[in-house]
Amino acid sequence: ATVLAQAIVNEGLRYVTAGGNPIAVKRGIDHAVEIVIAEIKKASKPVKDREQVRFVATIAGNDPEIGEQVSEAMDKVGKDGVITVEESKGRETTMEIVEGMQFDRGYVSPYFVTDPERMEAVLEKPLTLLHEKKISSAQDFLPFLEKAAAQRRPLLIIAEDIEGDALATLVLNKIRGVLQVAAV
Repeated sequence: ATVLAQAIVNEGLRYVTAGGNPIAVKRGIDHAVEIVIAEIKKASKPVKDREQVRFVATIAGNDPEIGEQVSEAMDKVGKDGVITVEESKGRETTMEIVEGMQFDRGYVSPYFVTDPERMEAVLEKPLTLLHEKKISSAQDFLPFLEKAAAQRRPLLIIAEDIEGDALATLVLNKIRGVLQVAAV
């Protein structure tokens, strides 16, 4: 794939340097990608069992141990599960199963930590507010804040980002003990 990508770049640069239209090059690459993806989809076959997963993973990883680990992980998380591969600090190949959800980043403020020893924010049976955009104003979630405080339940806010007045309000309520809250 790397060699092919480098060849496409080299030929595209040579074409443009010779006076060719760079927009035409981009459109040509996009069109070729669509054709290749369609052909790959036509040639692909669904993997039906653990043995087939192990076979494909062994070839892809060029290692039978990796193939076995991937097939075992697929067995455990299912076809809709998520597998994250990370480089090990040692020489061993290990697998860790994590239940629930994971986020690419953690809590927005260290004030949300409930377990300082482990630096975790743990909430028991929280009300959850899921917001698709950035939250800058406390007015955006004030009714949820009031409901959580009235029910004496923790509040978990998941948003693209939380900043400014909104973050200050959450931290202040957490520090004062009005509400157990965390935002990610």
